[in-house]
Amino acid sequence: MYSDCWKMEKVPGSLALRATPFICLLLLSLLCTVQFGFDATPSEQWKKLRTNWVGSRIRDQEQLQFLLKRLVQGENQTQLEVTGFACHSNIHTEVCVSNKPVRIDTLTMKVYAPFSQDMPQANHTIHPYARKDDKPLMSNSVTSVQILQENITLPPACRYSHNVPAVIFSSGGFARNIFHEFNEVIIPLFLTSRHLQSRLQFIVTDFRSEFVARYDTILSHLSSYEVIDPASNGSIHCFPGAVVGLHYHDNLAITTTDVPEGYSMLDFKQFLRESYNLKIRDLSQMEKPVLVLISRQKSRIFLNEDQMLTMMRALGFSVVIAKPDMMANLHKFAKVLNSCSILVGAHGAGLTNEIFLPEGAVMVQVVGLGLEWGSTTYFGAPAIAMGLNYVEYKIEPEESSLISLYGRDHPVIVDPASVYSQGYEIGRAMYLIKQNFNIDVVRFRKTLVKALEFLGRSAPLV
Repeated sequence: MYSDCWKMEKVPGSLALRATPFICLLLLSLLCTVQFGFDATPSEQWKKLRTNWVGSRIRDQEQLQFLLKRLVQGENQTQLEVTGFACHSNIHTEVCVSNKPVRIDTLTMKVYAPFSQDMPQANHTIHPYARKDDKPLMSNSVTSVQILQENITLPPACRYSHNVPAVIFSSGGFARNIFHEFNEVIIPLFLTSRHLQSRLQFIVTDFRSEFVARYDTILSHLSSYEVIDPASNGSIHCFPGAVVGLHYHDNLAITTTDVPEGYSMLDFKQFLRESYNLKIRDLSQMEKPVLVLISRQKSRIFLNEDQMLTMMRALGFSVVIAKPDMMANLHKFAKVLNSCSILVGAHGAGLTNEIFLPEGAVMVQVVGLGLEWGSTTYFGAPAIAMGLNYVEYKIEPEESSLISLYGRDHPVIVDPASVYSQGYEIGRAMYLIKQNFNIDVVRFRKTLVKALEFLGRSAPLV
């Protein structure tokens, strides 16, 4: 199957790229001289694979097995070698890998795989979205995928045959919000599939065309093949291997030691720069400081935004006001952020855009009442891992709109923990939905002066 170097095909209806016989003869000559040396250490094997990977497809089953094996660790690697199938599971996600040929019925989302008889309880049901711990979410908005043992269940005949492995994931769940889209889909996609160097094909359950359109640039840089929508392409697809589900490490984070080739969040940011053709890597390539202010329109609004803008401009910033319509166009907004020195915003999904900031830039997060833990966990700590400087501005009770509703001494103001103790949704409604901000501009100026210091600049003597 993998020695056919004469063509590289996508699914029916896509373009077919054909090499000249001369190029193929050259590739075959190279193949004859390659020795992978799988008795070497894993790092040495990986270097040889990268050096010898000169074609546009995975060339043989042995190579495919080695690449897929890197998606599981420890005993699971041994199990994958022995049985052709293994799963990795933690509190957030489950990922199952088959390094042997599979048949996938995209109409029913059943995966038929020829597991070894040594594999007990080979049949699995997976919800391929990285929020396994949220059982109501998984049951209600993430379609399950059944993995069935082929030697027990008679598999259907192939209608389409593919030359690269499938990676199955869901664009359901919370993936209608930029934080959840990057946190639970895009970054997990990167750390699960980047080492396959585009030699894979995505099957997206709970397919949303707006999601695929929004992230087409990223998807097309992770895979050279068209995304398969099961709802519009219900048929039997055969693949040389498959990955069901995506790895997940932490909020906007990658644990380098758990990723093939040791990728980090800095590598992910470099991948984004390459994908979106962003020119600025770090602040050394910038001149005048540019500040992007995320202007929220529904909740956690800056009620005195005009006063804030006046102060920012007086500090010498060129200010860009980022409203929802601007941020909706990810291609254009990524370029805006790539030329940004300081990103300012209230705690919320818009701060996910810190991933596009150049290294050394400053992310300033306005932390409202009752939002301290989430601010640090979701955006503060990840910012540092991305090579950014991070500054918090914690509001005083007088700066929260909640004080006018409840008074200075109400538990809502002085004891947010007591509100959350009544249930997360009650806390969320109070601090994320009802709360707006009237920023103390004089005090906030000191925070921006500190941000300027990270840039090696001083504030005007005003």
